Amino acid sequence: MFDRKSQLKVHDTGISAGVYAPDIKYNPHNDTFYMITTQFAGDFGNIVVKTKDPFQGWSDPYKLNFNGIDPSIFFDDDGKAYVAHNDAPDRGKELYNGHRVIKVWEYDLEKDQVVPGSDKIVVDGGVDITQKPIWIEAPHIYKKNGKYYLMCAEGGTGGWHSEVIFISDHPKGPYKPAPGNPILSQRHLPKDRANKVDWAGHADLVETPDGKWYGVFLGIRPNGKDRVNIGRETFILPVDWSGEFPVFENGLVPMSPKLKLPAGVTNQTGKDGFFPNGNFTYTENFTAPELDYRWIGMRGPREDFMHIGKNGVKINPFEVTIKEVKPTSTLFMRQQHHTFTATVTMDYTPKSEKDLAGLVCYQSEMFNYVFGITRKGKDCYIVLERTEAKGRGPNRRPTSTLIASQKIDISKPVKLQVTAQGDEYRFNYAENGQEFRNLGGGVSGDILSTNVAGGFTGSFIGLYATSANDIEF
Repeated sequence: MFDRKSQLKVHDTGISAGVYAPDIKYNPHNDTFYMITTQFAGDFGNIVVKTKDPFQGWSDPYKLNFNGIDPSIFFDDDGKAYVAHNDAPDRGKELYNGHRVIKVWEYDLEKDQVVPGSDKIVVDGGVDITQKPIWIEAPHIYKKNGKYYLMCAEGGTGGWHSEVIFISDHPKGPYKPAPGNPILSQRHLPKDRANKVDWAGHADLVETPDGKWYGVFLGIRPNGKDRVNIGRETFILPVDWSGEFPVFENGLVPMSPKLKLPAGVTNQTGKDGFFPNGNFTYTENFTAPELDYRWIGMRGPREDFMHIGKNGVKINPFEVTIKEVKPTSTLFMRQQHHTFTATVTMDYTPKSEKDLAGLVCYQSEMFNYVFGITRKGKDCYIVLERTEAKGRGPNRRPTSTLIASQKIDISKPVKLQVTAQGDEYRFNYAENGQEFRNLGGGVSGDILSTNVAGGFTGSFIGLYATSANDIEF
């Protein structure tokens, strides 16, 4: 969708400051697909892109003339279009920290722009402003049986997260909250429940061709120390909309780890382009003509620094470290499990002390582990460094600590490995085909968690190379 630099300008953007809450809709009145979102980076703000064929590329962004975040687009039966989004209250009317509103605009399909002056606040604060609800956001409008439904997240993205719904006779309101709100939340449940899913909200609904409804939403699975190292994930539940309002089935009770799939649906994990889910083993030989999409570049295209050849992938290092807010020469894969092992075989000879390549566990530019091979004088060493931010606000700066270093033989390819058991991570290496040896003992995954580092994306495991190494030992 965003496949060129003119669409996605995140080259100088910190983690969790890029693109938020994309919303895709099809407009049958002009046979066009629209994707509307907030792109904080590149001075974009709220934008929309569109296409007649989602598989043949999307337009450059149209910058929309309103503030706030989380826009969604709605096409009514009469061909009119509307945009709903989160925004601040009118100037001088903010009542408390977290007080937000939902606005709806009319949308001009010819100009791809909201109609000036058409905005209207349809929700002030949330379901009941006397209770000081916080962070009403991520609105979506649906139409069913002649009525308009506005569904929003409320309570922030942490432990008070929830999903609420309103009803109206018109897309621009007035909207009345459902008496049974919230319709999705895990906030009132025991903290020590099994198979814990928490922070549930920020949802969207879809109706299948056979008339059944499902809801996708965000949530987290914390580890044994209640830390969130795998970030926010997307979940799905069936939705019962047999009454006036939709209700997420099992959305207000402790969620089961797996619901039975609908009749006729099979789990396509790891097949035909589907990403794997559950427990799996994945091997990447880097022999395919194109790199699998699960490999992620940071702030720039992967193709700017890597090449696939007969011997695997070759990374041409940037003169940039992962502590900088710049494109990095790093291929990342998301951490998807609390218990995992990731191993890479690396053929590498650093030419100077400025050269380093290896594995990284990365939550952000300010919170990460670097496990790599570099040079000191005539010898090569394997090093493990921990970086974490100190201070608050604009004065927050990353501080790095060398945990361990060891002279290493690189005459033959070296294997590097990171394993995790909940909150404990271990970094291992093997030279000359020998057994793995540990470097630095067990280290805490605290800095790889949302709890410590902030953000939403979770931890990444990456293949990293740099010609600007700053690790001293």
